[in-house]
Amino acid sequence: MKSALKLALCSACIVAGSMTSMADEATEKAIKARQAVMQLYAFNLGGLGAMAKGAVEYDAAAATAYANNLLAVVNLDQSAMWPAGSDSDKYAGKTAALPVIWSTYPAVNEKHKALVAGAEKMAAAAGSGLDGVKANMGAVGGGCKGCHDTYRKPK
Repeated sequence: MKSALKLALCSACIVAGSMTSMADEATEKAIKARQAVMQLYAFNLGGLGAMAKGAVEYDAAAATAYANNLLAVVNLDQSAMWPAGSDSDKYAGKTAALPVIWSTYPAVNEKHKALVAGAEKMAAAAGSGLDGVKANMGAVGGGCKGCHDTYRKPK
């Protein structure tokens, strides 16, 4: 009887440990996924920004592609990428997301809506000329900044 109890307890500990490990693995995958989304933001904004700054020549087709890509990415459902507790306190060195994100979620969502609105304006204007790109960089950048200033650990 004692052996069966010990075996059951050991089995329960192994299962609990592996479940914690699987949860950590899933959370780390979610962190990597949201970082990939941020890289897509940066890539497409970088192309638009280079045109706006005059670092590269304006190209209507490229500007349209960057803006449409950005709009598609900001409209992704990212909810699974932000599990509670996947913050810089628990996953130091793996994410810069501050814990305050999860205690102020409605405010985070409003910041995201500003990014979406900026991306929509950029997508509508990017192919019509350099002035359209320049005119909308602030709204898109401000949408990014709105979250990064409040919800991201400073570099």
